[in-house]
Amino acid sequence: MTAELPSLAASDFVATLTKAGKDSDRPSAKLVVDALLKAEKTTKQQRLNYTFASLVGTWRLCFVTGTRKVKQRGGIILGKGFYWPKFTPAYISFSQTTPVKGEITNQVQLGPVFFKLTGPAKYLGKKNLLGFNFTHLQVSLFGQIIYSRPFGKHQTQTEDFDNQPIAKLPFFAFFLITEDFIAARGRGGGLALWIRER
Repeated sequence: MTAELPSLAASDFVATLTKAGKDSDRPSAKLVVDALLKAEKTTKQQRLNYTFASLVGTWRLCFVTGTRKVKQRGGIILGKGFYWPKFTPAYISFSQTTPVKGEITNQVQLGPVFFKLTGPAKYLGKKNLLGFNFTHLQVSLFGQIIYSRPFGKHQTQTEDFDNQPIAKLPFFAFFLITEDFIAARGRGGGLALWIRER
């Protein structure tokens, strides 16, 4: 089944997440976490599928939750969540080369400094999973590149990426994709909401 956004648009969780992306009158962190969990549950119940093409673009991180491990239960507990500070904007972007393959870029700005990670990405549409591997780091100062090198333990193994199962890669499980925002659960269990930048 392909996701039909008009039916989701009337949902209370979509309205809450839309308000979360605004600059004023934002809902509390608890309401945003509840809305994210409702969106995730709805996607699972309705077996909604999104395409890789719907992720293409640049998105600014708006809201995240952390997790903490629970030793007694051997599981994790979702953190309270917080709005990502605007004075250190973080962006994620996706480009597509085939229906299931492309590139991911993650970028954080600290004043005049930009830290940028890039690498290959692959998408499993039936599960809305995007696996990725950051393989290159670039640092810019005032728009000038001052450092650019391969990154991580798989620096020279980009070719092996296609053969890696998603379970062995970092990944995002996207559960809501609209024109204005995207939401996902990361491999570590935390939730994130990004709003469209361009």
